[in-house]
Amino acid sequence: MTFNDIFKSSFIENVTSVSILDMVLAMVLAFCIGLFIFYIYKKTYNGVMYSAGFGTSLIALTMITTLVILAVTSNVVLSLGMVGALSIVRFRTAIKEPLDIAFLFWAIAAGIVLAAGMIPLAVFGSVFIGVILLVFVNKKERTDPYILIVNCIDSNTEKAVNEFLSKHSTRSIVKSKTVQKGNIELNLEVRIKDDNTDFVNEIADMNGVNSAVLVSYNGEYMG
Repeated sequence: MTFNDIFKSSFIENVTSVSILDMVLAMVLAFCIGLFIFYIYKKTYNGVMYSAGFGTSLIALTMITTLVILAVTSNVVLSLGMVGALSIVRFRTAIKEPLDIAFLFWAIAAGIVLAAGMIPLAVFGSVFIGVILLVFVNKKERTDPYILIVNCIDSNTEKAVNEFLSKHSTRSIVKSKTVQKGNIELNLEVRIKDDNTDFVNEIADMNGVNSAVLVSYNGEYMG
């Protein structure tokens, strides 16, 4: 054993396993792609409450995945240890929106592909996925659905309301009906023409109608 072998360290040798240029380039690109994913998430979110923390975590997740894959690809032994270390991690945060799962996988996949050196695939794939999400998630139907809640006193008034809706809406479906003595509550899904809601005033003025309420409805957070 020579004098140099005494101070030889595998840890020092691993310092140069990934070049500084590769590290800087990978982390900068990971930040840019993560920022793009965050922008698409913000533009396509249509849930009830927007979470800025989840959007920021998409940027961090892309960069962390890139960091881990860079370390794994530089050392085979380290990759085996990394698999064992990550296998004990458990995430218990509930995912409220189904589309959030797609963004999580997108951030992880972008980090893996980027750290593997497939930069064109990571950039083109992220742009292509972002455009597809912008087109399909923000696509709106020609007529927006609404929920109409009508309180009337008898079945004759109910019939008059249904006949009125058949003439002033493109579609009318009874979602639920509650009957009590002297009171009938109707919950109807209606699609109106040209976003004109003046017909609600006419329904409220009908004889036998106690009240009429119109609520915006998208089928996801209201049943």
